[in-house]
Amino acid sequence: MTASKKNSRNTSDWIDPDDAPGLTEEFFGRAEIRENEKLVRRGRPPLATTKKPISLRLDADVLAHFRASGSGWQGRINETLRRSMARARLGRK
Repeated sequence: MTASKKNSRNTSDWIDPDDAPGLTEEFFGRAEIRENEKLVRRGRPPLATTKKPISLRLDADVLAHFRASGSGWQGRINETLRRSMARARLGRK
């Protein structure tokens, strides 16, 4: 039976607590932010409606058309499909 390791970090580098690394911007950038014991999430808040990742096969010329319009081409495909849905609801093609 092997003994379990409680700390896999090499502690031999830290002999004196005064040798601790300085508090840098990088350190604070990775730090957890808490409010009353609750972890506060950073970054963009979750959206009310999320999008689903899918695999979709498109004709090469259709894909080239949307990609040529620059970044955000996936969103423009989504908007084009949404407009098509709205026309279909109205009975138009």
